[in-house]
Amino acid sequence: MKYCLFIAICFFSSFLYPQTNKDTDSIYYYNRLANSNLSNKKYNEAILYTQKSIKLCENRGKKESLANQTFKLGKIYYNQHKYEDALNNFYKTVSLFDNLKPNCTKVLALHYIGIVNTAKGDPKTATLYFTKSRNLLEELNIPDYAETLDYQKAMVLKNSNELIPAIRTFRNIIQKKDNPQILKTKADSYYQLGLIETQLKHNDSAIIYFNNALKYNAQKTDLHQKSKIVLAISQHYKKNRNFDLAYSYLDEHYQIENYLLKVKNSKIDFNEFQKFKKNQALNNTIKKESEEKIQLKTYRYSKLVSILAIALISILSLLSLALYKNNIIRNQNNLLLREKNKELILAKNNAEKATKARSEFLSTVSHELRTPLNAINGITHILLEDKPKKRQLKYLESLKFSGNYLTTFINEILEINKIDSTKVEVENISFNLKELLFNIQSSLKELALANKNYFNLEIDKGIPDNLIGDPTKLSQIILNLINNALKFTHNGHVNVIAKLQGKENDHATVFFEIVDTGIGIPEDKLQTVFESFSQGSIEVNRKYGGTGLGLTIVKKLIEILGGEIKLKSEVGKGSTFTFKLNFKINNEPLESQQEIKPYSDKQLKHKSILLIEDNKINQMITRKMLENKAISCEIIDNGEEAVELLKVRRFDMVLMDVHLPGINGTTATKLIREFDKSTPIIALTAISLNENRDMLISFGMDDVITKPFVPDEFYSTIAKFFD
Repeated sequence: MKYCLFIAICFFSSFLYPQTNKDTDSIYYYNRLANSNLSNKKYNEAILYTQKSIKLCENRGKKESLANQTFKLGKIYYNQHKYEDALNNFYKTVSLFDNLKPNCTKVLALHYIGIVNTAKGDPKTATLYFTKSRNLLEELNIPDYAETLDYQKAMVLKNSNELIPAIRTFRNIIQKKDNPQILKTKADSYYQLGLIETQLKHNDSAIIYFNNALKYNAQKTDLHQKSKIVLAISQHYKKNRNFDLAYSYLDEHYQIENYLLKVKNSKIDFNEFQKFKKNQALNNTIKKESEEKIQLKTYRYSKLVSILAIALISILSLLSLALYKNNIIRNQNNLLLREKNKELILAKNNAEKATKARSEFLSTVSHELRTPLNAINGITHILLEDKPKKRQLKYLESLKFSGNYLTTFINEILEINKIDSTKVEVENISFNLKELLFNIQSSLKELALANKNYFNLEIDKGIPDNLIGDPTKLSQIILNLINNALKFTHNGHVNVIAKLQGKENDHATVFFEIVDTGIGIPEDKLQTVFESFSQGSIEVNRKYGGTGLGLTIVKKLIEILGGEIKLKSEVGKGSTFTFKLNFKINNEPLESQQEIKPYSDKQLKHKSILLIEDNKINQMITRKMLENKAISCEIIDNGEEAVELLKVRRFDMVLMDVHLPGINGTTATKLIREFDKSTPIIALTAISLNENRDMLISFGMDDVITKPFVPDEFYSTIAKFFD
């Protein structure tokens, strides 16, 4: 520690002056960079910045700073064991000080020349420079530091395996007259002598040196130093097979280390420190008594060495037995852990099965509800087209609304199941974000007008025209959020904002914000609104309606696209939903998309269609919807007869229900495609979790119409296949 203090004094004395002058600010800057890299062990960078500092000192004629920086460069080379480079810089430092007033830096340079020559195996040159270093210290009137330099010199000799010169130097230090400044250095010297004597197997001398090290340490109360001395004594007794004393000193070492760790992690109060000192004194007393007893026993029973040997063998046998038992216990514990792991795996599998069963149940329920719902929606549509009476019109409109509500609810349940079962695929296609947002605004204008809301759209002009992503899922997210904002806001404002947050290479980050001045959400409900079937409260559900699945779908879709939704809301003041998504930028222009012309009745008139459907109500509804457009319709209720009929008769189109008695619709389609490749076959299905459009088309179907039918979509899909 004293050596470190000496080094610090020397360096600070050499650097404080340059920092006080404006013309050396750059020297200080390079020096600070070099120190930072040294602390991170980036030696090459440290050398580079030190060399820049040296160059600057030379250009500006700062000789003292130049000497200090040259010494610093030599020290870096020395620590990397580049001795020739180190010597060149140390010699240069000494020569620079020939024209300057000598100081601590010159002392250190001379001393390090001695150290480097010692490491290179040139003790004669090393001794010369060690002497010069000591003489300069005396000339500067700071002789107390001579012991510190001698200690470092001895350590270099020891590390170079020059043990005899090292012992001689350490002994010179311990023979100095005691004073408070060199107590720690003397304790360290005794400790190093003890280690050397242990290495030379001079056990009696080693323990004497260790005890003297403890004696000098007690005058300075340096616990870090004491810990290593006590550990060395413990190892000494262990090598001499004196296990009782070895354990005693090892226990004391652990107590000191635990105390130092405790002091490092938290402040220890005075009472606890006194308690530690008391325990330490007690341990010393016990240790001394133990030493006296063991010495007495050794004296009395020196002739019973053989008995002690047998006792030692017995102890080793007991230890072996203990290890054997411990191994058995460990194996038993491992077996228990394996059993627990099996139980956890079983519980995990059961949880996954329960989740799968829930998803399949909801999917099945959704699928089964679509068939009767198709009847409700279909019959309602037919009755509305038959020009009902005014008093009946109100009831039919209510029935149509209820049917559409149930359809939306079922679709959202199916969407949640798809997301939960990870059956959602993310598209990466080119689209125009600005057009997408304008189209969404147009589609929701009527809802905004109905609730007397000001609906505003703000789009950052910096957003690229063509992005690559999943426009379908993005539309679903934004539609749900805007729809909620408009639904829960009356006579207020709804703002939709899209900003370019960042643009790098071929990627753009877009920040979306949907702000409304609606009813707001209570603070305790801010997290639960993203859970399934949650709308904040029962009153909100009754007043505004809805399924409570919209925000759940939004949250999960945003996570699938790599984003995170955030919500801020206050009751009575409105809500703000924000999220950001990353997109690739498409630098190629989008191909012009031709708008699909709406169907005309002429396209459908006088066409012949074969309907394969087993449900009588669906047969009636589908036939009526087709006949309303002057389409002739023939019905078959199973797949086998349909295949046989199509072998001998041609139709303009086949409407194939997927779920049929006997062979199902997909199998029937495969059989038909064996002899008829051209007739359009459109699937009629209440798509469940285990079905998707691509799967159905893979069996040879040309398109899919989902139950319950939306009339315009039903007719448009059919019309696509007629000229």
